[in-house]
Amino acid sequence: MAEKTSRIIKEIMKGLPEEKISAANFEGANIVIYTKDKDFFLNNNGIIKKIVDDIKKRVELRPDPAITMDMEQAEKEIKKVIPKEAGIDGVIFDPQRSMVIVEAEKPGLAIGKQGSILREIREKTLWVPLIRRKPAIKSKIIENIRAVLYQHSDYRRKFLDKVGHRIYDGWLREKKNEWIRMSYLGGGRQVGRSCIFLQTPESRILLDCGINVASDIKAYPYLEAPEFDINQLDAVIVSHSHLDHSGFVPYLFKYGYRGPVYCTEPTRDVMALLALDFVKIQRSEGKDPIYDTEEIKEMVKHTITLDYDEVSDVTPDVRITLYNAGHILGSSMIHMHVGNGLHNILYTADMKYGKTMLLEPAVTQFPRLETLMIESTYGGKENVLPPRSEPEDECKQVIRDTIKRGGKVLIPVLGSGRAQEVMVLIESLVRKGLIDKIPVFIDGLVWDITAIHTAYPEYLNNTVRKLIFHKDQNPFLSDIFKRVGSQKERKEIIEETGPCVIIATSGMLVGGPSVQYLKSLCDNPNNSMMFVCYQAEGSLGRRIQRGETEFNMGSAVKPEMIHVKMPIFTLDGITGHSGRNQLMNFVGKCEPRPKKVIINHGENSKCLDLASSLHKQYRIETNAPRNLEAVRIK
Repeated sequence: MAEKTSRIIKEIMKGLPEEKISAANFEGANIVIYTKDKDFFLNNNGIIKKIVDDIKKRVELRPDPAITMDMEQAEKEIKKVIPKEAGIDGVIFDPQRSMVIVEAEKPGLAIGKQGSILREIREKTLWVPLIRRKPAIKSKIIENIRAVLYQHSDYRRKFLDKVGHRIYDGWLREKKNEWIRMSYLGGGRQVGRSCIFLQTPESRILLDCGINVASDIKAYPYLEAPEFDINQLDAVIVSHSHLDHSGFVPYLFKYGYRGPVYCTEPTRDVMALLALDFVKIQRSEGKDPIYDTEEIKEMVKHTITLDYDEVSDVTPDVRITLYNAGHILGSSMIHMHVGNGLHNILYTADMKYGKTMLLEPAVTQFPRLETLMIESTYGGKENVLPPRSEPEDECKQVIRDTIKRGGKVLIPVLGSGRAQEVMVLIESLVRKGLIDKIPVFIDGLVWDITAIHTAYPEYLNNTVRKLIFHKDQNPFLSDIFKRVGSQKERKEIIEETGPCVIIATSGMLVGGPSVQYLKSLCDNPNNSMMFVCYQAEGSLGRRIQRGETEFNMGSAVKPEMIHVKMPIFTLDGITGHSGRNQLMNFVGKCEPRPKKVIINHGENSKCLDLASSLHKQYRIETNAPRNLEAVRIK
């Protein structure tokens, strides 16, 4: 049994035959019971279900590692039981937890009718099987993340148990009265470095911890704020993987944080990949990276993934649920239930209240809701986005016209989100015969992140999910897409390839391959550039959008002037953010309607404009805090 037995585990043990239980511990907020009794593992006559119903927590019964079949033998048995047509690709054992992950091309066949094959694996091997779909595109980062988790499975087990004790073993701090406070350490009246610090009498939680990718000035959150102490931090919750929300998380581990990071599985994978790329870019620009790969590995080791709609305690007085935000793969709105019914807060982070080529719209139904914290990237009165069909028609026209004059179309993208959205759109235009079949070159992290999309089809909308399940219809596997793997290939595309589309990171032209293409293509009016994502203040993309045409891409000592002569297009409607009307409608459709709305993640004027309009239309209290301001919520 665990060295320090928690009250809740003592309670659970009262309802169990003690002689059959070898260990009981936590995996975060979940409780895991181990048994050496084979018959009890295979059939406990509903004892576990009754405990779950009584305590309203997730309790799982697993076989003790001592009674599981030898791994080599178990793998042979699993391959014998699962039909060949299921297409088993890999069998990975997690011996500390008596679990085995089986990757299959057709998971349904590996599970069997009503789980019959899973039951057979459990009976024959005494391992707990988890069936995963084999990604359509092999993902190195997913393999590396799994390797980190399995190499450190003993550490993970102890870490998850420690997290559980923090949640269930009572209050650390003296509870004098009830209050809730939010401090803006970033993302207050700005887009970039989102970082909000939630304090209750008991808890210290960070909602996101990002960097300002558009500028080196004031690039990082105000972690030196007097109320923030990294040694007191209980948890970090990451809404999604974009660097302006997740890019500073590894830095916390550099300075000793060893607590949990909560997010969805796709967010964990993509944020690790983007952090690694951020380190690489800083090195290539001759800067000292603010953290290195070891800190990124620590972040992965300490991440606890949650599914949408999965309720999880994170501290003694905060329970969270992640809901689909509709922004990018795995992006979440974070619902927090604070205290015993004291207050309910929804932090939308970046959200899209409208169906896109890839995702379902953001959710609007919640069990309870008093305070809403909403983004305002496109919150200004002038930010009315066109209907979806308009930018899609414009995209089609720009590509057609550019091809006609023998040019190339450069589309700078964020590696996660807009890139895949644009890929699906262009593939659909080619498939329908609306544009010629031309090569579409994919450069930067886009390919790796696309591979992660194919690993998590359940996070995509029904249309794309169904296409991914059929190899011959998977839009990401279309032969129009060509991966760019080297500087030499990049040079060939610029100098020798005819009309084509180039999708390259970074989306704001602040480093990455898109800047190299810009330098080579910009002075030819036959080429075109399309912006499909938000261009932050201070970025090169924003300056070009404003109409500037001359730039020094070198230094003051060694200038390298470029002249932008190619036409520039901005496709607002393809954004993963909600436009002005969608933001207003989202608040109106929220059930229940919030009593207070706090506006963040928008330029000063957009935050104030949205705050004013929401107050007038819905007669609710609004607030748009600046960075370093604290808001008392309760």
